[in-house]
Amino acid sequence: MDNASGTATPIGGARSTTLTGLVDDVAAVAAGAGRTDLVARLDGARTRLVDPRMRIVVVGPLKQGKSQLVNSLLNLNVCSVGDDETTAVVTVVQNADPAAAELVLVEPGLDPVRVPLPLTELAALTPTTPAAGGREVLRVEIGVPSALLAEGVVLVDTPGVGGHGNPHAAATLGLVTSADAVLVLSDASQEFTEPEIAFLHQVVGLCPAVACLISKTDLYPHWREIVAADREHLTREGLQLPLIPLSSALRTHALRLGDAELDAESGFAGLYDFLREQVRTRTVEAIHQAVSLDIRSVAEHLSLSLGSELAALRDPAKGAAAVAELQKAKAVAEELQKKSSKWQQILGDGIADLAADIDHDLRDRLRRVTREAEEVVDEGDPGKDWQQHGEWLEQQVAMAIGDNFVWAHDRSVWLAEVVAGTFSESGAVALPHLDAADLDGLLDPVASLADLESGRIGITQKVLVGMRGSYGGVLMFGLITTMMGMALVNPISVGAGLLLGTKAYREDRESRILKRRSEAKVAIRRFVDDVSFQAGKESKDRLRLIQRLLRDHFTEVAEQTLRSLAESLRAAQEAAQLAASERTRRAAEIEELMRVLASARSAVTGAAS
Repeated sequence: MDNASGTATPIGGARSTTLTGLVDDVAAVAAGAGRTDLVARLDGARTRLVDPRMRIVVVGPLKQGKSQLVNSLLNLNVCSVGDDETTAVVTVVQNADPAAAELVLVEPGLDPVRVPLPLTELAALTPTTPAAGGREVLRVEIGVPSALLAEGVVLVDTPGVGGHGNPHAAATLGLVTSADAVLVLSDASQEFTEPEIAFLHQVVGLCPAVACLISKTDLYPHWREIVAADREHLTREGLQLPLIPLSSALRTHALRLGDAELDAESGFAGLYDFLREQVRTRTVEAIHQAVSLDIRSVAEHLSLSLGSELAALRDPAKGAAAVAELQKAKAVAEELQKKSSKWQQILGDGIADLAADIDHDLRDRLRRVTREAEEVVDEGDPGKDWQQHGEWLEQQVAMAIGDNFVWAHDRSVWLAEVVAGTFSESGAVALPHLDAADLDGLLDPVASLADLESGRIGITQKVLVGMRGSYGGVLMFGLITTMMGMALVNPISVGAGLLLGTKAYREDRESRILKRRSEAKVAIRRFVDDVSFQAGKESKDRLRLIQRLLRDHFTEVAEQTLRSLAESLRAAQEAAQLAASERTRRAAEIEELMRVLASARSAVTGAAS
């Protein structure tokens, strides 16, 4: 991954080559044994080795230069760039030749539908594009020829998070769970804001590789002071993240002019160092560990059946011992069946507890937001700054949903580890990837915060309110003063009228403020209640999907182990019936296969230690 030219370099090196050879050797043994399930598992492992994908998600507030960053990384114009919010749909950019684009659309009750999209329409793409035919747009996938993308990099450009009427944060967090790295952009115009810091905490909780990019350094001469202030914010928050200042505009000019000095000034070298040293290294290591686990697990499954057959071939005369081995294997199979029931019970109970905890956590967070919003309303006149208050409320609600989602994801991973622990006697069990977080459109059905009367009245209305209050004072004190020989309208009655009119105006103003406060609280509670209803529904749907993922994964693990035991029983029984000459030949074959499996296990175990 070269920072100047973007030329491709081999991924994984000798370690990947060695593991690929081991996968092929063990797969050949599995194919000879008729274990198509294990062959399919190793095929998936081989695919991860030869075609690793590094999914890099670019996130950040509105108008921070995310799309321009993607274009500069690829030295191609694939994402639309402009002064307004140009990225309205999640855009996935990957390697392909020739270049093409597809819309991925929601088809209720069916798998997502793919519709070809002309490249010329990408710049004007919106969620309501006519090409979607009225269906919801999940994302747009763009394939372009690129040396960087050919390395396995997949770039995901996201809509801006934050802002009034633009609550994309929840959907963006859903993409982060499946990312190998996240690039969080914030331009050099100002320091990190409180919502940006909160969003960073959420992203760090979902992805192990996160970098903060300070963009548009070419536009702001004081960018170094901003970077220093941002670094202090990260340190104070306990976020040990790379902070990389860069300029996409300088990078684009440098590539066009072939100017190495300008390219160095753009700051992209630091970004490439992060992608190369942290993202690629971490991704390749994770792939190697997962493949090593698959090799070791498959080798153990095969050794179980081959070992039983070899034992029967070596000493067929000992019928009693063979029967004892078969009975032992049967007992193991029955025990495994009990374990199967046990892990299913743990999974079912865990999901039920998780659903209750997540729902309580969400309601508690939203209740705190509601209380805080009502306290702000009680402190002043909500009509004066209702729009700003609404933006703050939407921001706080989105933050609460995001924190709840991060916590739910962590608890789901913990539950997967607990269930995997029930299979400990069968060896290490790989955990499934819990990519079950499609939160796009989470709050779309939720109506915006209701409008509120501003409370501003004109001078005419103010005078009328004052006159209504002063009328009684003028009349009452005028009548009293007439007894003293004064006119009805005199300085005393006029002064009393002014005093009572002012009092009436103040009381009317207070009454209108109290009414607006009451209306504001009703609007806040209605909005938060709608959010709670919709977010709770999405949370339950997500948990059901996670339950299915875990159930299917561990069912496959249990079935593979049960099949291995059944194969060992069958092989031992068949071995006892073979002729002497055939037993000798078969024993030699099995010994060779066992040496291949032992060598593979030794190789992956030695590399891991």
